[in-house]
Amino acid sequence: MSSTHTQLGLQLQPQLTFTSLLLPSHPLITFYPRLHNRTFKRCVSITASSANEPNDVVEHKPKQKRAYPFHEIEPKWQRYWEKDKTFRTPDEVDMSKPKFYVLDMFPYPSGAGLHVGHLLGYTATDILARLKRMQGYNVLHPMGWDAFGLPAEQYAIETGTHPKITTLKNIDRFRSQLKSLGFSYDWDREISTTEPDYYKWTQWIFLQLLKRGLAYQAEVPVNWCPALGTVLANEEVIDGLSERGGHPVIRKPMKQWMLKITAYADRLLEDLDDLDWPESIKEMQRNWIGKSEGAEMEFSVLSSDGQERDIKITIYTTRPDTIFGATYLVIAPEHPLLSSLVSTTQRESVEEYIDVASRKSDLERTELQKEKTGVFSGCYAKNPVNGEAIPIWVADYVLGSYGTGAIMAVPAHDTRDFEFASKYDIPIRWVVMPHDKKLSGSGKAYSGEGNVINSSNTKLGLDINSLSSKDAAFKVIEWADRTGNGKKKVNYKLRDWLFARQRYWGEPIPVVFSDDSDEGVPILETELPLTLPELDDFSPTGTGEPPLAKAVSWVKTKDPLSGKPARRETSTMPQWAGSCWYYLRFMDPKNSNELVAKTKETYWSPVDVYVGGAEHAVLHLLYARFWHKVLYDIGVVSTKEPFKCVINQGIILGEVQYIAYKDSDGNFVSADSDTSAELQQEIIPDEKVIKSGDSFVLKDNPEISVLARSHKMSKSRGNVVNPDDVVSEYGADSLRLYEMFMGPLRDSKQWNTSGIEGVHRFLGRAWRLVVGSPLSDGILKEGTVVTDEDPTPEQLRSLHKCIAKVTEEIEATRFNTGISAMMEFINVAYKWKKHPRVIIEAFVLMLAPYAPHMAEELWFRLGHSKSLAYEPFPKVDPAYLEESTILLPVQINGKTRGTIQVEKTCSEEDAFQLASKDEKLSKYLDGVSIKKRIFVPGKILNVILDRQNIKAAVR
Repeated sequence: MSSTHTQLGLQLQPQLTFTSLLLPSHPLITFYPRLHNRTFKRCVSITASSANEPNDVVEHKPKQKRAYPFHEIEPKWQRYWEKDKTFRTPDEVDMSKPKFYVLDMFPYPSGAGLHVGHLLGYTATDILARLKRMQGYNVLHPMGWDAFGLPAEQYAIETGTHPKITTLKNIDRFRSQLKSLGFSYDWDREISTTEPDYYKWTQWIFLQLLKRGLAYQAEVPVNWCPALGTVLANEEVIDGLSERGGHPVIRKPMKQWMLKITAYADRLLEDLDDLDWPESIKEMQRNWIGKSEGAEMEFSVLSSDGQERDIKITIYTTRPDTIFGATYLVIAPEHPLLSSLVSTTQRESVEEYIDVASRKSDLERTELQKEKTGVFSGCYAKNPVNGEAIPIWVADYVLGSYGTGAIMAVPAHDTRDFEFASKYDIPIRWVVMPHDKKLSGSGKAYSGEGNVINSSNTKLGLDINSLSSKDAAFKVIEWADRTGNGKKKVNYKLRDWLFARQRYWGEPIPVVFSDDSDEGVPILETELPLTLPELDDFSPTGTGEPPLAKAVSWVKTKDPLSGKPARRETSTMPQWAGSCWYYLRFMDPKNSNELVAKTKETYWSPVDVYVGGAEHAVLHLLYARFWHKVLYDIGVVSTKEPFKCVINQGIILGEVQYIAYKDSDGNFVSADSDTSAELQQEIIPDEKVIKSGDSFVLKDNPEISVLARSHKMSKSRGNVVNPDDVVSEYGADSLRLYEMFMGPLRDSKQWNTSGIEGVHRFLGRAWRLVVGSPLSDGILKEGTVVTDEDPTPEQLRSLHKCIAKVTEEIEATRFNTGISAMMEFINVAYKWKKHPRVIIEAFVLMLAPYAPHMAEELWFRLGHSKSLAYEPFPKVDPAYLEESTILLPVQINGKTRGTIQVEKTCSEEDAFQLASKDEKLSKYLDGVSIKKRIFVPGKILNVILDRQNIKAAVR
């Protein structure tokens, strides 16, 4: 920064507060869906084979005159940044300086490339990274690729193209698009989960889990498609059929690798309290972990003559106070005891039911709105607290993987049990009386607490009548523990992590099995990475074995301990694996000796700001936290948590679609009409709709209202907007600004093509303020129109007001209001006759995080030879934030006749002269004699006229 800047005495005031965070009304921007004719080309499907290479030039003619020459500026500065490695974070940094690690959630490089919805979070993190560099921080802002996954493998099966080829093409496409938007990533740290140098350490982490008993094998149900001969992921199964081909899918037990995340359940739960995360995300994680306290109770199975057999069914309940109201048991179709319970007469019905249930996903089975189904097992169990024989039913709304796979059903006090009991005519017994007696006669289940009734068995020494639900539960658990009928139990909804895929395109699991044993043996760490073998055929084997089983020479190996013949594990890791720890590798991406050097991890950890979609709020964050805690326990990392602050950016919805309705005769019917008739929907073009009040109507028939709606951008809906088209027409800086100006970062927003024109005009005004208007032949003048004279106090006040607002709003991630502050500054600056260099240079530095290409070009034109990326960001001087002028009331003979704008230090004579020149006040003062003036500085000016002049003055 030039020495002039240091003369300002600028210092940051961290305690500034701004009461309004709403977007201000501004002539540049329309904040509702403005109708327009221009639409960008929709990207219904862009495959990797059709993606443009970085050097390809797409011919795109703009539909309007460019507001400034972004088409020349942006490629110029992108080349400069790449050649100069402007944003490279050195391997060895000055660790005495503060650090700022800002990270985007790992993207999967799909064939379609990026759309404008993806850029919201990337733009936000880039603004933060650029600000922190200018504030003197060491900034780590990397990018990489979560590149293993199903789509590339599916494409390989269909076309024979190796997944690696497809993945590299897609990565090239993504990288090219990100660079075209000026994001300041350190590309020297780029990583991909598919590279052996990276997944070597993913495999190393797996071996550490295995050593500590946190990785094991178990029989678990999977989605098996007999027709395709393969295991399918949950997302590949729709309504019990395979997404590809529509073949039936069943649930089949298979031996799979599991990770014991449940061992860390309490720590994952407790450590949430200290995180600077949205409360909604933390609550989602708490619910997913699902810690509950209750009791395990044992129900003896009865023989056909009513005698107790040596089989007991263990159930888990969080409401032991309701056990006297249990009128039946429900066990899951996959319960291990089921086959030994079913009576001969019911066996066929039960087996049919099990077959149907095996075709449903866990999500379908537990859907609250679905109709409950079940079948009687033909067997009974004894309720331990009252000795009643209650029927045992089989129902798919109970999962074998949760709790014990069996429940006691209390239909009076559980909605699902009530629906089931009502359908199958099972007794319903009330045992809890609500505090509000009206609820007991509602004809519905009451699941709340109250006072216990109908719950006494003196023979067994258990009487909980009249106790509160809480006290009753405690007494039942105490009785069960004393009599051997149960015990207190803490349970979790969280299940161990299924950590295997029967696919090719994933990290090989570094385990072998001796030919004479099914016991897994880890390979030596010195043999890592265990790389994928080359295959020509990626299709399923048809036997249930993964595709890797086809690589016979790769599968055959030796036991590293005994040297005996062995076979490799042919399942691969799930896509989650590589994304669980990538934030650590970015700290030290070229280290071949360890996952991350201790000194680098200690300095950079934890990630300061982590930005991504809410769809990753549970599983990705939970799995990453689990792995991090394991690494903490073995001394690899120094922090208990990986991410200090998590931000979920909102969704950008597609442009508005207008829907009109027609009756059977083809006549339009208003969308808000109250009719039960069947109506046909019709999409109406934008130009045939106008806004009327808060709704939209047909232009030719304003009596007919239409429905306006937006959807999340997706290829299937055809509402995707390609950023390449926007950049071609308006420039990357305009797109960046519009992404931020649409609304608060965390809110969902609607894309509106015409809205970008407003921020584009703003950038054009900023350009002309500094450079001046083009010559008559359209050629731009060299240099700028700024002057080297000292700024006025008013100019400094306008500048510092903008600095304060922009700094605070960026740091609080309220980027939209930061842009508004710069727009207000530009409006004020256009009223000045001269534009001092010291003011304009500070404004350009403020603009830089948002619109870096333009800012760099303006900085260069202002006479600087180096990039502004590391120039100090302007600091505010609080003295300039105080208003220097006030509105002074002016009275004539004690009656207020108007106000004047005066300096706070204004003298009586100056105030009187201003009042005399004021258009409204001068008519009272011209040509009259004044008896006296009463002046209270900063408060009031009262002019007392001679009495003989009063009437004339009034006239």
